[in-house]
Formats: sequence, C-alpha cells, structure tokens
Amino acid sequence: MNQLDALKQVTTVVADTGDFHQLARFQPQDATTNPSLILKAVQKAEYAPLLKEAVAKFRGKPLDEIMDRLLVRFGREILAIIPGRVSTEVDARLSFDSNATLTRAERIIELYQAEGVPTERVLIKIAATWEGIQAAAKLEQRGIHTNLTLLFSFAQAVACGQARVQLISPFGGRIYDWYKKSAGPGWDEAANAGANDPGVKSVRQIYNHYKHFGIATEVMGASFRNVGQITALAGCDLLTISPELLAQLAATQAPLPRALDGSAAKALSLQPVNYDEAGFRYALNEDAMATEKLAEGIRAFAADAVKLEQLMLSA
Repeated sequence: MNQLDALKQVTTVVADTGDFHQLARFQPQDATTNPSLILKAVQKAEYAPLLKEAVAKFRGKPLDEIMDRLLVRFGREILAIIPGRVSTEVDARLSFDSNATLTRAERIIELYQAEGVPTERVLIKIAATWEGIQAAAKLEQRGIHTNLTLLFSFAQAVACGQARVQLISPFGGRIYDWYKKSAGPGWDEAANAGANDPGVKSVRQIYNHYKHFGIATEVMGASFRNVGQITALAGCDLLTISPELLAQLAATQAPLPRALDGSAAKALSLQPVNYDEAGFRYALNEDAMATEKLAEGIRAFAADAVKLEQLMLSA
C-alpha cells in the first residue's frame, strides 16, 4: 500500500488546487481553492476558456460579481469530480469587514444554489481575523458552513472553536517558513523536521485542544512544504495537499503510522482557554509569527484577486 492510500485510512485527504483535471488521479474526498490557485489555473490554456466564458456571459455586471461567478464555476467543475465539499474563498480585501464578508458569502452560496449545488457541499473560506470569525459564526447559525483560513496561531483556533465554525485550516507550512527564515543560517533542518517541525507542533496543539475539550470544529492542516510534515500529522481530521505532494505520497511504499489520536488527546492534562475580542487581539499581537503571516497572507490573496480582476477586464 502506498502512503497516500495509507493516509486516507486515518485522515480525510483534500486536494489543494484549482486544477480540477488533476483531481481524478488522486481521488480526494474534498478540494480547496483560493484566489491564488484560481489565478494560476486560468493562466493555463485548458482553463482560459472558463474565464472568457464567465466574462462574456456576465459582461456589464460588477467585477466582484463576475469574480464570484468564476469561483463558483471552478467549484462546480471540482464538485463533479469529488464526492465531498469544495472550499470557495471570500475576497481577502473584506477580511476586516464582518458585514461585507457575510453578504459576499451568502451571495456565493446563492450562486451555487442557482447551479443546483446543495449548500452542504460548499465551505466558505474566510480569513481568521476577529471580523472574519464573527462573520463565520453568523453564517454557521444560518446553516452555511465555513473554512477559516490563514490560521497561524492557537488564539485564532480557540476563537474559531468558540464560534463553532465547521473547519479551520492551520497553515503548517507557512509557520515552518517563518521560523526557518527567522533562524537564518542557524536553522537546523534535521532538528526541526517531522514531529519537531514548528508548523506540525502548532497543528498538533490545536488538534489536541479541540479533541480534549470536545470541540466539533474540524482541523485541516494546510500549506505543506514537504511530505514529512504530512506524515507527521497522519490522523488529523483532514489534510489539504498540493498535487505535487500527493504524487510523492502515491509513489512511496514506506509505512505510515498514525501520529495524531483523538482518544489520546482526551487523556492529556490541558487547561481551558477562551477569548473575548480584546484578549484575542492581544494574544495574536503577542505572536509575531502569526501576526506577520496573517497580514502577509491577506496581502497576497488580495493582490491575486486584483490580478484576476485585471485578467477579466482584458478578457
């Protein structure tokens, strides 16, 4: 049995791509997209017609609506291939506006519904800012499930659990990137690999907290840089993995032991943690890595949304 098949026995495998032609090969349960992945996809010859079609069909509509229609078009294509859910992202430029996030999320769901896609097959991706988490709490109350993304800190995870969001995406690989860059020439790759990887440790802490306290929010590790980060999190609720790393797992026959275990987490001695807005903002501010990576991630997604809009204007 290859490592991908072994991983699927203990973790729900999710494909992290906008390239739906690659999905059938790996047979993931779910798929995630974001503006950067869609931007990458529409610049390929086989996907360019989807962009042109969306622009031509809805010409004259506001650019943000055409953008959402394009995202939903990709989501619909992905859902035709996978059995589970697709994550579709709210514009990152709305990350600090709860009401605008709420409105945009509801429109995305309405667009999916108009295409005959059941609401339960869509997760609305929202940046895990305080405002984003509050918008997600309201969406969950309305039966719209959310995936809180750009999550780098324990404080963000705790607030998401309190908001009863459906799923969170802690970005293990980007956490690793920050610590590696921060250490500079002093970084010891071997000493910070596998279970000792700072990104892996962050995801494990969140997973153990959720399972220990019976928090129903699903944990989906994301943004992996190498296969070692993935195998060190085998047993996590879900892992979203790029096609390149899925291929590496599928080509490897080595054993894959379970690394995370919910029943073991219940036996740990952990203290309950809760945050109000002030406490959340202070805890996030105290975490330099999370503060920097959250801001950087929002900027990058926003910049790619602008590039996508520019492609639409020229289509």
